[in-house]
Amino acid sequence: MNTANNKRRRASCEKIEKAFMELIQSQELSKISVSEICKITGLNRTTFYSNYTDIYELADKVKEKLEDNIDEMYKEEMTVGFNSNDYLRLFRHIYDNQLFYKTYYKLGYTNEYKIVKYDMEQAEKHFQNKHIEYHCEFFRAGITRIIEIWLDGGCKESPDELDEIIRSEYRGRE
Repeated sequence: MNTANNKRRRASCEKIEKAFMELIQSQELSKISVSEICKITGLNRTTFYSNYTDIYELADKVKEKLEDNIDEMYKEEMTVGFNSNDYLRLFRHIYDNQLFYKTYYKLGYTNEYKIVKYDMEQAEKHFQNKHIEYHCEFFRAGITRIIEIWLDGGCKESPDELDEIIRSEYRGRE
C-alpha cells in the first residue's frame, strides 16, 4: 500500500470537502461547479473526479462523514442499549465543527437522518406507552430546530448553556 499516495488523497479530499462546505453556505448546491472547487483548492479536475463522481456525490460523502461521526460518538451506548442523554457531548462536537453541521443543515439532510436518537424505552416509561411516535417526533424536531437556530446564530451560547436549555425543558420528567 502506498502510504504517501493515501495521505495525499486524504489531504485532497479534505481540501475539496472544505471548499465545498464554504461554498454551500452562500450558494445553492446546483450552482456549485467542480471548476469552482478546483480553482479554490488549486487541485486538478482529475483529482476531483478520481474521488467523486460529481458535486452531488461530494455532498453525500460529506453527509455520510457527519453521520458516521455522530454514530461513532454514541457507538458504545448504542451497542449496550444505554442512553446517557449526554447532549453536551453532541453540542461540543457541533461547536467544534460548525461549518460541517451548517453544511448538513443547509443541504436539508436533517429530514432524512435524525442527529439525535430518541430513547424509546425512556419515552414508554415517561408517557405510559401512549402516543410514543408523537412524543419522539416532537422531541427530535424540537432539538433539531434548536441546533439549527444555534448554528445560524454563530453558536453564541456555549455548549454547556445549550445543554442547560434542553435539560430545563425536560426537568419535570426526571
